Amino acid sequence: MHPTALESRKSYRPARFLRSTLTLGASIAVSGFLSMARAQLPAPTPNRVYVSSEKDNRIQVFDTQGLRLSAIDVCKRPRHMQFSPDHRQIYVSCGDSNQMGRVDLASAKMTETMPLGDSPEIFDLSPDGKTAFVSIEDESVMAAYDLQSRAKLFEVKTGVEPEGILLMPDGKHAYVTSEVANVVHLIDVAQQKVVKNIRVGNRPRRLVLAANGKELWVSNELGASVSILSTEDQTVKHTLQFKLKGMRASDITPVGMALSPDGKTVWVTLGRANHVAEVDQASRQVRNTILVGKRAWGVAVHPDGKTAYVTNGLSDDMTLVDTVAGKAVRSVAAGRVPHSVLVQP
Repeated sequence: MHPTALESRKSYRPARFLRSTLTLGASIAVSGFLSMARAQLPAPTPNRVYVSSEKDNRIQVFDTQGLRLSAIDVCKRPRHMQFSPDHRQIYVSCGDSNQMGRVDLASAKMTETMPLGDSPEIFDLSPDGKTAFVSIEDESVMAAYDLQSRAKLFEVKTGVEPEGILLMPDGKHAYVTSEVANVVHLIDVAQQKVVKNIRVGNRPRRLVLAANGKELWVSNELGASVSILSTEDQTVKHTLQFKLKGMRASDITPVGMALSPDGKTVWVTLGRANHVAEVDQASRQVRNTILVGKRAWGVAVHPDGKTAYVTNGLSDDMTLVDTVAGKAVRSVAAGRVPHSVLVQP
């Protein structure tokens, strides 16, 4: 949940859809939410960047140089996105229609929806691509959904306002942040329960694996920091504190993170500080901070490692960052309240 008045759900979230409406809307997936995803579909168009626009109910489509090409209508208030394993579809969670949409990239259309809980945030997919694990913000649970049958398999109670979620590569454990409880929950998927609560900084938001899976980085939005956990003993090994000259700590609000393709750099958006930080993974030192747009939020790195894409929620744009030169190249309009970004190489 966004902390400022403009970013608050109450400031721009429309009234909740009735559950019956959701069920009717989801009924288009008659043959199962995953069935078409498994069909042989045309290869996706390369060199594309996809940005979810919360207030436009669209995914904006760009080329990798930042030229806007088109937009895809999706469900209400699209937030987090993830490619299917074959990169031929995008799954998107929609916070105001309580749905997950499936977008076919060949036709550039949302072809199916699946009902979720009340205000879905972030999700991750199981290694086999058959199950979605979703943080349901207003119900304070992590819920697992079968993408074939569209049925909810189980849910696990979390702290208030769960957001970030990351499934380990072996599929046995999931990490979930609770913004209010200031903890990361370690969930045993087979047992369907929290097995450990790990206290981190103030208002933890997003998660990224680093150091070949041995480290879990956790952005602490109201702590101006990142907590670095060991995935071996589930303890906090280091806290990286962000500082910017002339700025108060309360104005530095890290949220989004992305690992560079070579694993050597973690890019961290600093929210209301309007910067993105380049952090050396091994030394855990900030190499550089780069001015981008207002309320830097989401970030993704091109697979060639040369460009980072930062979505800026209060300036309604996306900044392209030259990672080699360490500077912003350009900012382009990206719809109203851009949230997440994906890069199709």
